[in-house]
Amino acid sequence: MISIIVLIYVVFISLGLPDSAFGVAWPVVHTEFGIAESFASIYSIITGVCSGGASFVAGIVLRKFGTPKVTFFSILLTAIGLIGMSFSPNIWVMMLFAVVMGYGAGAIDTGLNNYVSLHFKARHMSWLHAFWGVGVTLSPAIMSAFLGGEQGNWRNGYRVLAIIQFAIAAAVGIMLPKWIKKDKESSQKYIEESEKKKLKLSEFKGLLPSILALGFYCSMEFIVGTWGASYAVNVYSIGADTAARWVSVYFGGIMTGRLLSGFVSDKLGDNNMIRIGAVASFVGMLILILPIGSKALIGLFFIGLGFGPVFPSVLHAVPSRFGKEFSADLTGFHMGGAYAVGFTFQLNLGYAATGTTFKIVPYVLAVLLCLMTVCNEAAIKQAEKNFSN
Repeated sequence: MISIIVLIYVVFISLGLPDSAFGVAWPVVHTEFGIAESFASIYSIITGVCSGGASFVAGIVLRKFGTPKVTFFSILLTAIGLIGMSFSPNIWVMMLFAVVMGYGAGAIDTGLNNYVSLHFKARHMSWLHAFWGVGVTLSPAIMSAFLGGEQGNWRNGYRVLAIIQFAIAAAVGIMLPKWIKKDKESSQKYIEESEKKKLKLSEFKGLLPSILALGFYCSMEFIVGTWGASYAVNVYSIGADTAARWVSVYFGGIMTGRLLSGFVSDKLGDNNMIRIGAVASFVGMLILILPIGSKALIGLFFIGLGFGPVFPSVLHAVPSRFGKEFSADLTGFHMGGAYAVGFTFQLNLGYAATGTTFKIVPYVLAVLLCLMTVCNEAAIKQAEKNFSN
């Protein structure tokens, strides 16, 4: 089992690699293709619809093919998407490969998060998502190395990321037979229990506010990930390569938050980790609006630090809030709903900021943080009724 958990840690790196590449490359990409900066929101719609759609049906797919196979083919899809985007002659071909990448991301996200929430303790969920943080932190760092100069070579950045992704897919392929065997042994009882019952969403108290809480969180994460570089460039007039490094600092904050939370999450519990994360990220938002020039960008680190425990804690709480029989389906609904809410807000923020000023970003983040907190507390209170009888 040790070799499999190590493999899953590596796979979580692959989850993070595509997530931050587009946002940091976009200030150069939109100039090369001669399109408006706000067009990044179209990319968000495409990847959001594809990822969300894959997440909503992930429960069915996972029961039919199993987490190992779905993981392997999903990583291949994201790798193909990355390499295809690097060779795109125009924005429309780039968006076509974004579809490929979106479907891959949605399936693997749901599958692995459900697998970990069922078979591992909260600390592993936090540490695994910290390795996602490694991926999203590494991605801007790699991209920034190619974005210097008057004409940043974002294409080579995408190609390096694709090579890493293909290598991780190869590692999963080698381990696939062993992982398939272990998955059948550990997951069969949950599959059999779910087949005996019919999924009725109305029976799960607190499901909607739980999904909305994750959605508002993802809204914040997507906004900073996609528009963080544009925010830094437009508000502080810094170069695209420097802005990319600041976004890398933000993702480094997420990674740090998840590494630290792994040491205390089993003791404090998922709900308290979410509350602590909300407070820390609010501090970062306050720093971001201080009148101290570009030094305020250090607030991105604290925002990321607070974001760290939220996502893994919400997903790890799904079986304890709603039971294990349909955890794959409910995790998929959480992921799909979160993508829908997250990309909707990210889309509108893109148009609003480019139409007015990027200075509104930290204030929007603060409002979304309040909404997330209210919905999460409602979910906690209502979910207690699921096991009261």
